[in-house]
Amino acid sequence: MATTNNIVPATAQRPTILARSIALMKPVTWFAPTWAFLCGAVASGAAAWTLTDMSNIGIGMIMAGPILCGMSQVINDYFDREVDAINEPQRPIPSGIVSLRQVIITIIVLMTVGFGIGLYLGRGVSLIVAIGLLLAIGYSAPPIRAKQNAWYGNAFAGVAYEGLAWIAGHLAFAALTPQSLLVAVLYSLGTHGIMSINDFKSIKGDREIGIQTIPVQYGAKKAAWITSITMDIAQIGVIIAFLAWGLWLPAAVLTVVVLIQLPLQWQFISNPMGNYLKFSAFGVLIFVIGMLVAALGVRVL
Repeated sequence: MATTNNIVPATAQRPTILARSIALMKPVTWFAPTWAFLCGAVASGAAAWTLTDMSNIGIGMIMAGPILCGMSQVINDYFDREVDAINEPQRPIPSGIVSLRQVIITIIVLMTVGFGIGLYLGRGVSLIVAIGLLLAIGYSAPPIRAKQNAWYGNAFAGVAYEGLAWIAGHLAFAALTPQSLLVAVLYSLGTHGIMSINDFKSIKGDREIGIQTIPVQYGAKKAAWITSITMDIAQIGVIIAFLAWGLWLPAAVLTVVVLIQLPLQWQFISNPMGNYLKFSAFGVLIFVIGMLVAALGVRVL
């Protein structure tokens, strides 16, 4: 384990085990898969306003976000401990707050609960959980460590965070349809771009460690262009799909969603390092609103 001078003093109040585990699980990352599961459930057209279905949606969202995404973050934090020692030395592992034993126990507990919920929601969902686990390991851990090159790593994360979560939400209530699968794949592509936004804050450390993020490979300006264009291509693909299906209303609403993002994207491109946080907050929020619009459109097919 990487060493650092930022060890918590013995006299400092040590966080509880639960607080340390939650810090490892990075709650800020839970929203994307949680929302995607909800969108998949909506797209299924089979989830009703009953106590059972609403409870299952809630359980599934917890599975996708806090449990499975949280588990992937713990795995990633462990294998990222060296780069975190440079970029974020205050994080639980490089700072010495969390031991390897706690990391392993946290992963085992989250994995067990995740598979348990997956089995409860159906065999199809449990299969998606297994695939997501393989992607999480392949993203962070050697020998694959897909995150070493963002073209592969972002694809792993985009599929796991959006595509698989959407598919799991659909399968929890009905058989997967080709239309829902297509929209899930397209939003996974859009998430490939979104994943690069977080990398603007760690260009220095990523470059030193040798992690080839999009900003490291192309510089901040070109990376901002790549991020924005990738998001737009995915959303335009969804619009074209709805037009092909004869659903003009969701296509029109999604067109407005894309147009609203354009000024934010231009601000981001004009000053990537100054505006990536703003774009991460507002540009991505508009993107995910479009996901729900698309789910409602798929629902009526």
